[in-house]
Amino acid sequence: MLHLRLIVPPDRTERVVDTIERTVGTTHLAVLAGAARHPSGDLVMCDVAREAGDELIGSLRELGLDRDGAISVETIDLSLSRRADDAEEEAPGEPADAVLWEQLTDATHEESTLSVTYLAFLTLATMIAACGVVLDNAILIVGAMAVGPEFGPLAGFSTAVVQRLPRLAVRSLVALVVGFAVAMAVTVAFSLFMHGVGLFTFSMLEGDRPNTAFIYDPDAFSFVVAVLAGVAGTLSLTSAKSGALVGVAISVTTVPAASNAAVALSYGDYGQAGGSSLQLVVNLLGIIIAGTLTLFVQKWLWTRQRRSMRKPAGTA
Repeated sequence: MLHLRLIVPPDRTERVVDTIERTVGTTHLAVLAGAARHPSGDLVMCDVAREAGDELIGSLRELGLDRDGAISVETIDLSLSRRADDAEEEAPGEPADAVLWEQLTDATHEESTLSVTYLAFLTLATMIAACGVVLDNAILIVGAMAVGPEFGPLAGFSTAVVQRLPRLAVRSLVALVVGFAVAMAVTVAFSLFMHGVGLFTFSMLEGDRPNTAFIYDPDAFSFVVAVLAGVAGTLSLTSAKSGALVGVAISVTTVPAASNAAVALSYGDYGQAGGSSLQLVVNLLGIIIAGTLTLFVQKWLWTRQRRSMRKPAGTA
């Protein structure tokens, strides 16, 4: 269940209440006239099943509450109420399958911002992976994958395409391009430093690396895994069950490919650098394509259900 707290201009309170009452899956409606001070207005609260949340939030935005009042949404961890149980039964679908598009857009907007923290995590992940590829250490590679924050802007770009948000698309692309460019440049300098102190050698890069050779040798499986990971990652972001995102992060070869390309560039091995760069592009494209198609399918499915999310007034 979701809890909505609304600040409503008095001239729209009746329409807001009517909208809530007509939305399937709502309950616990309360109206406090004149309770809001900044901005001034009436305070309206209700609970809504997650499955009906996107429908209701969209309707409230159409009434201008996000502009002239406020819409706050919280997740209810525990609700002991027969009416809440009935509301969830009435709402079509399952809570775990519901998509809150406003929440997704807001979350991906934040994760797609080119910030110092984002650059730091991506750079550190690439440097860790550089140690992993030189030492042929799969544990370090997995750790670097988990640290990398690149799935945020990838999901942001997919969301921007589906929701037609060009500014989010540009923001996501900038975060990806600039982020990887900075991370790889710093990793080149890091590799040269490690070589200078005798910890990296050219023979280590060119030697037999059975655990990490796949990083600079992309094949059809690279794209297949990226597509599957893109679907899984998108589902983890849009559903109520997001624990799968870490598993997605360690299943695609984005950060390791960027790190191997950087180390290879520092030694002038353009063959490995080119193969690793191709691996990086293949993975990025696979995730974006899969994420975008997944969101399109989810939007289509939930659009079909919106027709059944209305009920007669006075039954909340």
